[in-house]
Amino acid sequence: MESQTSPPTQLRKTPLNAVHRRMGAKMVNFGGWDMPVEYPATGGLLAEHRAVRGAVGVFDVSHMGDIRIRTGRTPGGALAAVQHISMNDAAQLAIGQAHYSAMLYPQGTFVDDVIVHRLGADDYLLVINAGTREKDIAWVRENTAGFDCVVEDLSDAYTQIAIQGPRAAEVLQKLSDANLAPLKSYWFTHGTVCGLANTLIARTGYTGEDGFEIYVPADAATSEKVWNRVLEAGKEFGVLPCGLGARNTLRLEAKMALYGHEISETINVWEAGLDRFCKMEKGDFLGRAALERARAAGQTRTLVGLEMIERGIARDGYRVFSAAGAEIGAVTSGSPSPTLGKNIALAYVPPAESAPGRIVFVEVRNQKVKAQVVATPFYKRARKTAAPGAAPQTAQRT
Repeated sequence: MESQTSPPTQLRKTPLNAVHRRMGAKMVNFGGWDMPVEYPATGGLLAEHRAVRGAVGVFDVSHMGDIRIRTGRTPGGALAAVQHISMNDAAQLAIGQAHYSAMLYPQGTFVDDVIVHRLGADDYLLVINAGTREKDIAWVRENTAGFDCVVEDLSDAYTQIAIQGPRAAEVLQKLSDANLAPLKSYWFTHGTVCGLANTLIARTGYTGEDGFEIYVPADAATSEKVWNRVLEAGKEFGVLPCGLGARNTLRLEAKMALYGHEISETINVWEAGLDRFCKMEKGDFLGRAALERARAAGQTRTLVGLEMIERGIARDGYRVFSAAGAEIGAVTSGSPSPTLGKNIALAYVPPAESAPGRIVFVEVRNQKVKAQVVATPFYKRARKTAAPGAAPQTAQRT
């Protein structure tokens, strides 16, 4: 659920910016933020990607935004507001549980995708994308104004660190008094981490692997201490600091949406294939009426996975053609897959061209390169036999 949008002139910096620069990170302008794309000194993007798939990697994701919606004068107002502005059913969340959702425009297209955490009886935390942060906060305030709730922008209050990979739990458990073993995917708890009491620990991520995201105070000294201690705790497992380059290839393999690419203000829920997170039966919410109309009208495009058969990388925005030569769509995200050793992509095409095995062509540098439609996600981590009380292993957000 990351985002890439037009950046402001002045780049923003996370509290860990100085650490990344001391570590020799290659820094890029990402959605208006000065962010590490990779760390060449420790192997770069490929090594980082493989560390997360095989062991553990650590990401600075402090550029993400956080919006708290809590009770106003009387209980129930926060839930009503969250139900109005998001498509999943927050009434089904238990305290300590999170889910993937999205905020929609009245036309059923995406304001942004979000993770909704239920902090208390009528208390919710929405984690939003970086490049859409100001837009999202303004939109939430505007569209919850008629509800009895309090909206707080906590985006600058936290440094958010993602610890991802099959050894993530072992690394974080060294640093926390919270019992992480029974914490299921898309649940969270609070505990002491690196001596910091009441730290939010969520079993969430954007890589297709098991992992956690922790929220610590945003001052630079505290943030750097936690970052360094996580890296120290992970040394025995080969932990690597990871940049946004690896985060992108990991999420692409797992078919996780990127705002401005697979989802946007011009793409609706059905087209994006995210209907499993859209609970039409919960009652009215922003965008629902338009989605009803769109469902009745039928789709003209759908998101598919592509695997390149001939040599060539399908990059974002490249045109897609049918076997007969007609232009039928465009690539939304594309990259070599370090895990699969193949060039893969996501693209919007007509439903008639969406069956696995269908041959299409991607225009790469004015040459039409053969590809085929394949099932997604491209990668899904193997289920493990869980120890008693351990969390089930699933690759997709639920």
